[in-house]
Amino acid sequence: MRLLSLACLATLLGALVACSASTRPPAPAPRPSTAGVGVHVLAQRLAVPGLGRERTIRLYLPPSYETSPARRYPVIYMHDAQNLFDEATSSFGQEWGVDETLDAFARTRGFEAIVVGIDHGGDERIHELSPWTNPKYGPAQGEQYMAFVVDVVKPFIDAHYRTLADRAHTAIAGSSMGGLASHHALLRYPRVFGKAAIFSPSYWYSAEVYAQTAAHPWPADTRVYLYVGGREGGESVSDVQRMMSLLATPGRPGGDITLHIEPAAGHDERAWRAEFPRAVAWLWGVRPLDATP
Repeated sequence: MRLLSLACLATLLGALVACSASTRPPAPAPRPSTAGVGVHVLAQRLAVPGLGRERTIRLYLPPSYETSPARRYPVIYMHDAQNLFDEATSSFGQEWGVDETLDAFARTRGFEAIVVGIDHGGDERIHELSPWTNPKYGPAQGEQYMAFVVDVVKPFIDAHYRTLADRAHTAIAGSSMGGLASHHALLRYPRVFGKAAIFSPSYWYSAEVYAQTAAHPWPADTRVYLYVGGREGGESVSDVQRMMSLLATPGRPGGDITLHIEPAAGHDERAWRAEFPRAVAWLWGVRPLDATP
């Protein structure tokens, strides 16, 4: 009788497990890839000196790259590469459409560029993209991260791909903390980056960004595209307006800067996808994609 009871109990437990498994919601299906044919993920992960990490690099090569072996291209370095090209890897199921945008510029304007996307560090993202320590969020690793971009990633790209490596043809771009990191890149490496697209920058993270900008004017030929959405919340708009006022101080050297505020835009990839073509057009003096013929 005891053996029979144990057998019945085992059968009952098995049935309960099977029932639980059958009623458990299925795992969400992987999102399909939206990356275009010009997007490549480098097989070699690059080591980040001083941080003991490796990082994946995602690369966009323009349409003529394989068919024009004598041609060299300007380069845009961008943060948060998982969100740039592909909904399958993006953090929130939305991507910037960088490859689609640059394909359209190549097709309709003849402008082509290489894009080098550096994956963010997941839980370490906020630290890696912060140039200055924030008491709430902890120590900054932005110096090590940007040194990685300049001293490891850029030399690797310049050695293996047909780039125009001078600062006039080298841009950096990012949003949110990536916008802050891009601003810092211009301050820290003005001889490397001649252009920047700074989307929705996290100027709230440290007031040091204002002090450092005041103390270190950019070279006169620097071009900077500043952007913020009107519905991002907090002090986002006033922070960017404060920075623009600083940069536009009469008599101050420091390059050619423009600011665009999109009143209805929030703080997300959809907004940055819409703004990216305008930034590219302004930085390189190309006719905008939405310009009338």
